[in-house]
Amino acid sequence: MNESPIVLACEDVTLGYEHKPLLEHLTLTVRAGDYLCIVGENGSGKSTLLRSLLGLLSPLAGKIDCPAQREGRLGYLPQQTPTQRDFPATVTEVVLSGFANKRGLHFFYSAAEKSAALMNMGKLGVLELQNRCYRELSGGQQQRVLLARALCATRKLLLLDEPVTGLDPVATGELYNLIKLVNLCSDITVIMVTHDIDAALRYATHVLHLGHQQLFYGTAADYKQSDAARRFLGGRKV
Repeated sequence: MNESPIVLACEDVTLGYEHKPLLEHLTLTVRAGDYLCIVGENGSGKSTLLRSLLGLLSPLAGKIDCPAQREGRLGYLPQQTPTQRDFPATVTEVVLSGFANKRGLHFFYSAAEKSAALMNMGKLGVLELQNRCYRELSGGQQQRVLLARALCATRKLLLLDEPVTGLDPVATGELYNLIKLVNLCSDITVIMVTHDIDAALRYATHVLHLGHQQLFYGTAADYKQSDAARRFLGGRKV
């Protein structure tokens, strides 16, 4: 049986700032269709790794190969700041901005891009909001719009940074379900940084547990049985 294509490979990677290591000896391979959740305590290196996957931070040692990032075909859903939540643009304008890296010198969006934006809004259940002002939406609606924007940027890999922060339980569950549907139905690889270990084990295929080094990397099923999980969860069963 042929294995799925590799979308991310890290080979003995060390990351840090001003030549001071923060995360060391990271080795992993993520394949097309995987859903990887990155967990760990605050300051364990999760954000540092995310910055490197976005191409904002070069390794101090080792090698990171992420074709989607190299080709400018990476979808990214960041944590929102209050200023971003108050952005005065229509939903359609926000979603279309996901194509910005692909347009090069072309100022106007093509008919194909506009069609794809509408399709992605439909997938995420925000098509009826297309003419609404983004800042008038609820937190859950805004995250759906930003996820539709991220889908316009990629057909391969989504990076999500704590996507449910600040959402109520209903909106949280809906967004998690949508992300899983995107992963399964659109065959898009998902890499998500999260503090929500229960959701990670419910939706993810793989878990990466960081603690300034790689404490665990493998399937979600194996993680449940690992020493890293038992220590992290204080003995609580999942």
